[in-house]
Formats: sequence, structure tokens, C-alpha cells
Amino acid sequence: MDQLLRLQADDLAHLAPELTLVIAAVVLALIDLFLPKRASRTPLGWLALVALAISAAFVIVDMRALNPAGESGEPVQLLNQSYRVDDFANLFKLLFLAGTGLIIFMSLGALKEDDIPHQGEYYYLFLPATVGAMAMASSGDLVTLYVGLELLSITTYVMVAMRKKLAASNEAAFKYVVTGGISSAIILYGMSFLYGMTGSTNVAEISSALSASYDQFEALVYVAFFLLLAGFGFKISAAPFHAWAPDVYQGAPSPVTAYLAVVSKAAGFAMTFRVMYVLFGALDWPSSDIRNDVFLSIMVLAAVAMIVGNFVALRQKHTKRLLAFSGIANAGYLLVPIGTYFGIVHFSNFTEFLFYLIAYLFMTIGIFTVFMIVSESTDDENISAFAGLYYRSPWTAAATVVLLLSLAGLPISGGFVGKLYILLGTLEMREYWLAAVMIGTSVVSYYYYFGIIRQMFMRSTYPESSFRATVLQLIVVWICAAATLWTGLFPHTVMETIESIFSVERDLLIR
Repeated sequence: MDQLLRLQADDLAHLAPELTLVIAAVVLALIDLFLPKRASRTPLGWLALVALAISAAFVIVDMRALNPAGESGEPVQLLNQSYRVDDFANLFKLLFLAGTGLIIFMSLGALKEDDIPHQGEYYYLFLPATVGAMAMASSGDLVTLYVGLELLSITTYVMVAMRKKLAASNEAAFKYVVTGGISSAIILYGMSFLYGMTGSTNVAEISSALSASYDQFEALVYVAFFLLLAGFGFKISAAPFHAWAPDVYQGAPSPVTAYLAVVSKAAGFAMTFRVMYVLFGALDWPSSDIRNDVFLSIMVLAAVAMIVGNFVALRQKHTKRLLAFSGIANAGYLLVPIGTYFGIVHFSNFTEFLFYLIAYLFMTIGIFTVFMIVSESTDDENISAFAGLYYRSPWTAAATVVLLLSLAGLPISGGFVGKLYILLGTLEMREYWLAAVMIGTSVVSYYYYFGIIRQMFMRSTYPESSFRATVLQLIVVWICAAATLWTGLFPHTVMETIESIFSVERDLLIR
């Protein structure tokens, strides 16, 4: 019994990042319950930030424990690999926590009571949603993966509907619940096929069992894969599974939209990356056809997302809808390193993928913060709200240009370097058609990104309203702009750090 209790204590120590957020969410909910109705809920936001910082510190402690003195150690496996504490998960967790922290930080002091009546709930609901995202990154079992997925989904359903007095928000929440439920059901259906063929929900055991009995279940393996791909496509809003994104992004509060565009999308990619590589990227399949077909399908999905996202964005006038289609296109770019798989000359897929995801986090949160500022200053959510921003706030306009250039993938920005690394990896794998789609669609994106820049600098007539921005919002804008420039000018520091931490064989291909 003593040994069992010590083992449980050790397990809880490894789960400290997630438990910190769970405990903080409960405590903040109780504080919100007993606070006077008219009291400000902003302190709850600061306490949520403290919880996120403590959770990040625990993640860093875990990373140091896994890599003592610069040497690679074995990942921690809980409950027969149902939950894995490895560097793949830890890098994603830091990404989730950083993104959530920036989003809460830009919200402090900027929320209006007539827009979001229950501000206390707004702040602490971010915490269980982030716990769900962290569980998705660490899951080595289909059950824990699905629990994390639903925790993230159900929490964000509520967050989208926070502007309950606005009909568009209610409509967006309803659409999100329906499409999210359908996509979860599709994923669960695909998982049921995998369980039926192997009798296990453990991802590593499923991979081994399928590779050993592939000839008996060939058709069902394809069915399971396409069901999972369709469900994952919904979660990362990749075309043609993207129809929910523009309406939900438009109706949700701007910080919640940023959370969906960054943290929720990144959690979907963590799930996609681990499941696809462990299940279908195994090196011991009897035939290479299944692996080739799987990753070709992912590349086709990436191409469709890039084409649809960029071309449909050309016609958008509403800023949130434009950014929704921009996110769809970026989902395509992020799928490229997953689809190209590994090769003798190319073994840095995850490094390229995570580098661009980091750049995407900063440029997306930054541009949503600017949008939040200009839309509240002008009461206009269309691109015209950016008109004359240079004349109202030159420094904010300069930071916005940096963020837009990164989204467009132009030099000296993190977005450019990230796309360049992905493009070079694609060329190394001789997927020339996919590289051509990347280049062509990136050029198309210049039109709508530069449309915003044109509004800022070439429209001397602009709404007669003051430029209203909180200090914290401006700090977030400049943090994101500085990080975007840093990753563009010194990309090797980020790339080398990722490569020194992450190992494909140890952290991803579970055996």
C-alpha cells in the first residue's frame, strides 16, 4: 500500500500543470460566487494569469527532469501510456499556456459589462479549456484523448455564447455546438472501428495490432482513417470541413475568437500529429501503400485548405470572417509538414511545424488584439475600421504592419521563415505540386492582407472617434510584434531549442 501511495503521489506530481489549472478554476469559481454583484471581476483575470504562470513553471520542471544535464531521458508513462509526459506534449503545453495568457492579458480592463455580463465566468472558463488542450497533447490512449477533446469543446461552446444579449453570438454558439458535436461523433465512430479491430484503446497497441493483422482489416483501416481525418479536419477548421469557422468567429467575443484560432486549433493539431504518426506512420506495416495513402490524403487536405482559405478570403469585408479564412489557409500550411512525413533527407517535420505554429500564435493573437482595439474605437468590425489607423496611432499601425507581413509570409518575419522551412522540407521530399500550391496561395494572400495596410495608410478620412486602447492591449500588440520580428531575424535560436528538446523516436513514435 505504501508503494502504491508513493506511486500515486509521483503521478500527481507529473500532473501538476493540469491540476494547478483545475484547482485554480474551482477556486476562482468560488470567489466569483461570493463576490458582490457590482464588484469588478478583473482580479479574477489576474489570478487566472498567476495560475497559468505556475502551470508553465511545472511544465518547465518536467522538461528539465526529462532532459537532465542536456541528456535525453525516457518519457513518463501513466496508466499504461494512457497519459504521457513527454517533450512533444510539454512543448505544446507551453504553447497553450502562453497563448491563453496573452489572450486573458489583453482582455483585462477591456471587457464591457453590457457585452459580456458574466465576466467572472469569462476569465476562469479559459482554465478548464486549456486543461482539455493539454490532455489532448499528452494522450496516448483514445479514451483520454476524447475526454480532453470534449473538455475543450464543451467549455468553448459556453465561451462562444458569452455575449448572450447578441443574437449573432447565440447563433454562432448554436452552430458551433451542432458542428462540434457532429465532428466529435465522427471521431468517436472512427475510434470505434480501431477498437473493434484491435480490442484496445491504447494508441501504441492499436498500431502494433493493425500492422500485424493489416491483411484482414485493410478496408476497415481506410474507413477508420478517413473518419478520423474528417473529424480532425473539423477541429482544425481545414477546408472542406471549415463552414462553421466564419460564423463562429464573427459571433464570438474577440478574445474567444483568438482562443479558437490559436489554442483550440493548436490542440487539434497536437491530436492530429500524434495519432496520425503513431497509428499510420509505423515503420513495420506489411505494405507501404497504407502509409503512402494516408499521408497523400493529408497533403491533399492541406492543398484544399490553402486554396479555399486564401481565395474565399479575397471577397471578405468583415475582419473576423477574413481572419477565419486566413486561419483556414494557415491550417493548410500547418498540415503540410504532417503530410510530407519523414524521409532520408528530411527528418525535421515537427521542428518546422512547431516553429510555424509559434509564429502563427504571435501574429494571430497580435492582429486580433489590434482588431479588438479598432473595432471598439469605431464600433465597426469591417476592414474599414482600420481606415486612417496610421494617423490615429502611428506606432500601433507600425506593429500591425509587422503582424500582417508575417501573416502574408514576407521576409524578416516569423511567418516568412516558418513558411520557408516548410517549403524547403516539401521540396526535399519532392512534393513539388504541394510546394507550388504553397507558393501560389501565399501570393494570393498578399491582396487581402495588403488591403488592410492600404486602409491604414491610404485612407486619410476615418471615423471621428478617439483611439481607445488599454495599456495592456498595447503591451500585447508589441509583445506579439517583437516576437514576430525575433523569430524572423533569429530563427535558428528557436529551431535549435526545439531540436535539442524533441526526439521523434522517444516522444512521438510510441512503441
